[in-house]
Amino acid sequence: IVGKGLVIDYVSHVGDMLERTGADVGSDVKLFDDAQIFVFCSALVSREVMEVDPVNLVHCPYGIYVADRSGEVTIGHRDFPDGPMDAVETLLEEIVADARGE
Repeated sequence: IVGKGLVIDYVSHVGDMLERTGADVGSDVKLFDDAQIFVFCSALVSREVMEVDPVNLVHCPYGIYVADRSGEVTIGHRDFPDGPMDAVETLLEEIVADARGE
């Protein structure tokens, strides 16, 4: 993310939250060893997709998740609707590929 010149606005510690609240919701299942979502936006790509349709605002900010389950790390992002949001998908796929070392 930072390598693309973007700023991480927030890191959501989803794994910690699930671990901390498991007993509160009646579960003892450990879902992740660690799981985080890195939240950010791209002024360039966001403007591009919102100039096509201002309602694309609903998709911003974007997130890349990193999850560790028993030593297997998964990196990815949510899917977006086809069309103008393809520009966002391309950016996210590039970031994920870089993070995976591809």
